[in-house]
Amino acid sequence: MDQYMREQLPIRALPGRGIVDAVGPNGPRFTDGMNVGFALYDESFGPMEPHHHAEECVYIKHSDRAWVEWGGEPDNLLYKAELVTGQLLHFPENEWNVFRFEEGGSLEIIFIYGSGANARPEDNKKK
Repeated sequence: MDQYMREQLPIRALPGRGIVDAVGPNGPRFTDGMNVGFALYDESFGPMEPHHHAEECVYIKHSDRAWVEWGGEPDNLLYKAELVTGQLLHFPENEWNVFRFEEGGSLEIIFIYGSGANARPEDNKKK
């Protein structure tokens, strides 16, 4: 068994968010069978762009004036919902989505993907 403390894992700055990889292709526990970690959203990382990727579950670890938009196309997302600490979200593979927050707000999530493939938009651009 492997054990990790969130505070001991490095934050990797990506456009619109900071990623803390735990298990997966970029984590201290390498595997291509799953991808688990934390993502941080606040003004220090700038705004996030709508994106889609692998099927994903997201646990809202902390939400301060944050929301999610999803469905439709990147320039016309169909739905919007406030995010609440303790909430669990499921995104089907390739569903467009974006996390946003009011000025001074923030969001921290735990993400879980079923595989390491198609995990992040930046990974797909490399192909």
